[in-house]
Order: sequence, then C-alpha cells, then structure tokens
Amino acid sequence: MVLDAARSVAERHLAEALPRRWNHVQGVATRAEVIRPHLDGGPVLVAACWLHDVGYAPDLGATRFHPLDGARALRDWGADELMCGLVAFHSAAAHEADVLGLLDELRAFDDPQGLVRDLLWYLDMTTSPDGDRVSFDDRMAEVRERYPAEHYVSRALNGSMADRRGAVDRAESWLSSVGLAGQV
Repeated sequence: MVLDAARSVAERHLAEALPRRWNHVQGVATRAEVIRPHLDGGPVLVAACWLHDVGYAPDLGATRFHPLDGARALRDWGADELMCGLVAFHSAAAHEADVLGLLDELRAFDDPQGLVRDLLWYLDMTTSPDGDRVSFDDRMAEVRERYPAEHYVSRALNGSMADRRGAVDRAESWLSSVGLAGQV
C-alpha cells in the first residue's frame, strides 16, 4: 500500500511535467525492488526511491532546491520523518544546500545515516537520467556535462565526492555481501 502510494505521488507530479526525470525515478525504484527482499527496511528504500526527486515537480518548487522542496511537501502530506529525511539529504544534498545558503532550512530534517540512506544514494547516483544502470563515475561525468561550471550542482560536486564515493562503496560492499553484486 505504501509503495503504491509513493509511486502514485511520484507519477502524478513527474510523469507529464518532467518525463525524463520520471524515467530516472522509475529506474531507481525498479532497481530498489531487487534489493527489497534482502533488506530490513526494504519497503522504506523503495518508497524513498520513488519519492527522492518529487521536489523537482513545478507545482512543489518553493525554493527550486528539489531535496528541500520534496521533503517539505512530504512532511505537509503526513509522511514520516525518516522518509522526509531520506528525501531531504539524498545524494549529498547538504553540500548543495550549503552552496545555496539553504543548509539551515535543510537541517529542519534529520539526516538518516545507515544502509538505507547509502543504498538510496547508490541507486540514484548509478542510474542515468533515462533510467538505465550506469557506473558511478559515468553518472558523475554526466552530471558535470549537464550543468555549467557556475551552477550550484557543479560547485557542490567537488566538495561532495568523498561523501558520495563513501556511500557508493558501502552500498556495493553490502550488495556483494548478500550476493547481489552486479545484479542491481
């Protein structure tokens, strides 16, 4: 039920308005479904994957910083604080918030540490804009190509690489430990 609701929310806000973003979200969530049976908290991961980019929706963009806008919308809709925090801080969002001067606003949410967070980051940062599985290095290169050097994403990327790489390494280690290396 929760997963259907998460998918429905994401689809309603992204499918028509931002079809390429919707493709990315579908790719991230589809990969999370492979992990779900192997993970305590699997449904939380899948729901977060459906919802992680909902803040890009034009009707939700108060700050135009999608992790914050998405987390605020989820809180307004009654989502639990874990889900709000996963969306708020996904994929090194704190570094981008700092560049934008929005770190205090982002800190209205808790940054959930742990495996679910690392897997969300991993899945997001190894899924192309079109929803295909790609390497972390290829995805980071694609991000650098997509955003000009002066854009906040590009400015924050260099400072966040150690955090990003750490999450990817921890996720890949766990995936290997449960026999899912190369399958997700």
